[in-house]
Amino acid sequence: MSERGLLDLIVARLPGISAREKILLCDSLDGESDPVLKSRPETESLLRRRLDSWWDADMVRMLAERDAQKARLQGIDWVSWVDPGYPPLLREIYDPPVVLFYRGILPDSGKPLVAVVGTRRPSAPATAQAFDVSRGLGRAGVSVVSGLALGTDAAAHRGNLDGGAPTFAVLGSGVDEVYPASNRSLARSVLAGGGALISEYPPGTAPRKWNFPARNRIISGLCRGVLIVEAPEKSGALITARFALEQNRELWVASSGVTRENPVVFDKRGTGRLAEDGAEVVYSALDILEMWNVEPRGPERRPGAGNASAARDAVLAEASSLACSLGIAL
Repeated sequence: MSERGLLDLIVARLPGISAREKILLCDSLDGESDPVLKSRPETESLLRRRLDSWWDADMVRMLAERDAQKARLQGIDWVSWVDPGYPPLLREIYDPPVVLFYRGILPDSGKPLVAVVGTRRPSAPATAQAFDVSRGLGRAGVSVVSGLALGTDAAAHRGNLDGGAPTFAVLGSGVDEVYPASNRSLARSVLAGGGALISEYPPGTAPRKWNFPARNRIISGLCRGVLIVEAPEKSGALITARFALEQNRELWVASSGVTRENPVVFDKRGTGRLAEDGAEVVYSALDILEMWNVEPRGPERRPGAGNASAARDAVLAEASSLACSLGIAL
């Protein structure tokens, strides 16, 4: 590992500064030494603020060296903000992670990605639609990014894999600490399918509740568009929707998340509020593929052909059969 590579890991480990500030520090390094990490006045001048506390440079370097060793022993790769392989769309956001750790293969920068997210406790129609839309995208060669959580995320990853595309999971822990444990087999399928497990957190980082909102900016940041399948008030998926708007991404809501028969989300506080505010409603993968001029493949069909009520009924009917195939109780 080069000294520059270690410096990037050191910056990623610095406590008490934001992701945005870490990018500023990373850009200031000369690649051969790290004086800015040892001089408090110089660092405060660069960040244009006083630091509440200072770090032990030797301790931070030791932690970074340990991160590098753990990654090497566990087959974990990383890419830095300064590396040409860093995802280009992620560079555009306000606060990109200075380092991404990953297992597998990072997304092809030449292909657009769709984030598909929603509540961990979706209705059966929403679960089925997350699977169906992600499968249709996969059949057209479009990969899905999600968070490997229970419910919507898991259905999206499985659908995308079933459609034959690599799918990508962004974790709120180290990539060696898959959470929840019940999705470890799904994580293995993600890797076997040519995708990747991705995290800004170093190996060995346990899942913490405050990590998950932060990781949502990466889910939307990697993608050209974000589909919110079903999200009641205070759902983490609504945080992803906010990031999508801030990052100038396309934002959609799934039809199953805005039906009047689903009062949990059609209460103008969850997904229904997003639709009321102008987010386009997606009924199938065809809606996204047509917006992007991507040729659909496989038995994709548009439910209802423009009739909103008929389209909703068709989605719910298809959801029933898909839910049965997924082993979901209706």
